[in-house]
Amino acid sequence: MEFHHISVLLQETVDNLNIRPDGTYVDGTLGGGGHAYEILKRLSQNGRLVGIDQDEDAIRAAGERLAEFQGRVTLVHGNFGDMRMHLKKLDIEKVDGIILDLGVSSYQLDTPQRGFSYRDAYAPLDMRMDSRQQLTAKDLINESSETELFHIIRDFGEEKFAKNIAKHIVKARQEKEISTTGDLCDIIRAAIPMKVQKKGGHPAKRTFQAIRIALNHELEVLQDSLEDMVDLLTDGGRLCVITFHSLEDRIVKTIFKNSEHPCVCPPGFPVCVCGRVSKGKAVRGPVVPTEEEIIDNKRSKSAKLRVFERKEQLYEQAERENTI
Repeated sequence: MEFHHISVLLQETVDNLNIRPDGTYVDGTLGGGGHAYEILKRLSQNGRLVGIDQDEDAIRAAGERLAEFQGRVTLVHGNFGDMRMHLKKLDIEKVDGIILDLGVSSYQLDTPQRGFSYRDAYAPLDMRMDSRQQLTAKDLINESSETELFHIIRDFGEEKFAKNIAKHIVKARQEKEISTTGDLCDIIRAAIPMKVQKKGGHPAKRTFQAIRIALNHELEVLQDSLEDMVDLLTDGGRLCVITFHSLEDRIVKTIFKNSEHPCVCPPGFPVCVCGRVSKGKAVRGPVVPTEEEIIDNKRSKSAKLRVFERKEQLYEQAERENTI
């Protein structure tokens, strides 16, 4: 199947990078190379882009799409959580901009054998972003305890029927192994009242999201790496992050806020003594898709773009104030 993915908030994201033609940029979630292509179009021969993705299919597809920019683009098969390590191997210490487009690509959702979609009844329960990973969604569903399943579905899916769904999963797997997306969907339907199912969307949506997030450690990777990405930016460099659900957005919003206002001194202190200084500022509140984009791509509906700009002068000012 051809790798197909519609880049969400494409122009808004690229415009907010404030691209310098000779700058160095990182696309931490390369996908099919949509955002990367638009960045490379704005770079001169001295500019450089590093594209990172843990999906082999994405790396292969992006390589073909970006072939015309050979010499200015480097593709890395890896996780954006290891961005500093990947850049160090390329002798890159600082970059002028980073973008992350979180979530699942259209290709991953539309390829049944990847097991991400609840709409393919006979697909294997896989959901791995990186095929090198051993653990699959099938393993998670069949081997986790009822309590573990409850916490995963409740915490990562924000599903109010999490307890009942976990109970039904454990009961069902006692009779036979749960091995397909259709098996799991049937179990979820049985655990949610019919009157609730009629009001909302697909009953399995939240549970599938939760399992995918847990399996791929998506929130932990984001939480552990976002602040480091701010540190990788040059003065004036920008970090643009597109999220698709409240859990991701909350993490991004919090880390951006803490990076802008890190001081933990009591409000009454006349001068900061904690030594924590601002790394920059959140450029603006979330940018959301236009009505036209949502009509063209329904999957963009929940997308939010947040932008952080690194400001070295804030460091210098704070350091001066702390030494007075």
